[in-house]
Amino acid sequence: MIHFTLKCEADHHFDSWFQSAAAFDKLLGAGMVSCAVCGSTHVEKALMAPRLQSGGSAPSTPAEPDVTPREKALAALRQKVEDTADYVGVHFAREARDMHDGLTPERSIYGEAKPEEARKLIEDGVPVAPLPFVPRRKSN
Repeated sequence: MIHFTLKCEADHHFDSWFQSAAAFDKLLGAGMVSCAVCGSTHVEKALMAPRLQSGGSAPSTPAEPDVTPREKALAALRQKVEDTADYVGVHFAREARDMHDGLTPERSIYGEAKPEEARKLIEDGVPVAPLPFVPRRKSN
């Protein structure tokens, strides 16, 4: 296993473990490595200090990266949504429309919709809003 500190194009820093450096390169090339904060797949390795262990002492734990108030708020919002709503994935537009039309009971949901699907929901008066993060089900 190998540990990398990564950063996305929005300069969010996060850590991840990979089976090997080659496994990281393969996953990155396939677009399967994404930012833990914003979901961007434009990720690269960040500058890291080597972790060296000196004669017999316990290894030190790395310092937590600085987290901005905005990142904390986004993380709290993501946690609230994931705790209180059902993830419906690519079926979001259908589920939202069915609830709006009274075909299924109302409940809190989140998922993904194509731009044209979202536009049509809004035009038809279905109350929807974009989330400022990518659902974890789509993250690594």
